[in-house]
Amino acid sequence: MSATLSGTKVFMNFEVTPTSHTLADYRARGGYATLEKVLKEMQPEQVTKEVAGSGLLGHGGAAFPAGRKWGVIKLNDGQPHYLCMNADEGEPGTFKDRWLLEHTPHLLLEGMLMGAYALQGRHTFVYIRGEFDLPYRRLAEALEEAYAAGLFGENIMGTGFSCDLVIYRGAGSYVCGEASAMLTSLEGKKGYPRNRPPRLTVAGLYQKPTVVNNVETIANIPYIVRHGAEAFKKIGTPKSPGTSLISVSGHINTPGVYEVEYGYPFADFLAKECGGMLGGKALKCVVPGGISTKVLTADDIMPITYDHNAFLEAGSQVGSQGMIVVAEGTCMVKLMQVMMRFYHHESCGQCTPCREGMGWLEKISNRIVAGRGAPSDIERLYQISNANDGTTICGLGDAAGYAVSGILDKYRHEFDYYIEHGKSMFDGQLEVML
Repeated sequence: MSATLSGTKVFMNFEVTPTSHTLADYRARGGYATLEKVLKEMQPEQVTKEVAGSGLLGHGGAAFPAGRKWGVIKLNDGQPHYLCMNADEGEPGTFKDRWLLEHTPHLLLEGMLMGAYALQGRHTFVYIRGEFDLPYRRLAEALEEAYAAGLFGENIMGTGFSCDLVIYRGAGSYVCGEASAMLTSLEGKKGYPRNRPPRLTVAGLYQKPTVVNNVETIANIPYIVRHGAEAFKKIGTPKSPGTSLISVSGHINTPGVYEVEYGYPFADFLAKECGGMLGGKALKCVVPGGISTKVLTADDIMPITYDHNAFLEAGSQVGSQGMIVVAEGTCMVKLMQVMMRFYHHESCGQCTPCREGMGWLEKISNRIVAGRGAPSDIERLYQISNANDGTTICGLGDAAGYAVSGILDKYRHEFDYYIEHGKSMFDGQLEVML
């Protein structure tokens, strides 16, 4: 479900109806009018300047400034430039990009056209998660409408600007959500991440300058260009401008996707938008931005606001904006076991520390849950996590280590109890499961 909150809305500013995803409805909301202004009245570097001036941070997890990434591309260098939208939303707990793909696909297409114009990109791509059905169909239908209306192809709006877009469906690899692995997959190869340098903006798709942006990042572009960088910076906080879509699940009464301005108090978000804790349980902790981010206890997160700086100071990250709320009574040992099963399954196997380390993290977790853990297993979990930090090509090994150390740092007593007694400290109680 979605919600209407006080404050500015960049995305959820229209009523979702059975036809709100169509070209006719999008144009009735003013869609593509800003694109015409861009193509007829602005130079490519002016578009990039607006994006950079807005302070827009990437919404895919790394929070890298979007305008800085665009600004690296050297215009008129005689090379083809590519823009790729990363719609491979595979981070556990994250489903906010899906809302955009299903309900306002033309907003994404307009953002891609503006980005392609700014980067002098003739060919653009959307790499979409293979498991997505309705999001893929909605985007594909929108693209057909856009081509039929002359919004893609040759000489768009009679301006001489031409652009084509290809939608490419992934095959279920979590690692292909990493930008370089995604481009390798687009090239028809096995989706292995690449060593960098060179950066993707220097040698990306087909070894040509390439910008990869997340779905929500692209969705911000029409608003920024329409209203201006200064208007966008007035939303949210000075260091986290704009709004954020949050996909929230777990032990809450109203899970769903919500749009909030950065700086919104988490306590208000939990009480008002999430409807409070399910069954009146007490809050135990929150996985704030997908399972790759460190857990924050109730004491950590209840006093702070939802923005990048506040989460960093609390010891975690906004990440992919996929929030999982965990109630008291949940066994953190079993929760970590589920996470390690995922990471082991999704490791591509290219890097030895990750390939072997993910297997051992899962094996040790399974052994503890089976009641055969040893006190030395705690240190082994830490050692393996540390060994993966910074030693792999992509961040999967690092992320698994953050998940492990984050849980152990806050809930080591649960692991000690499980190892000593061969069972969860919640056995015999009404254990809460995610």
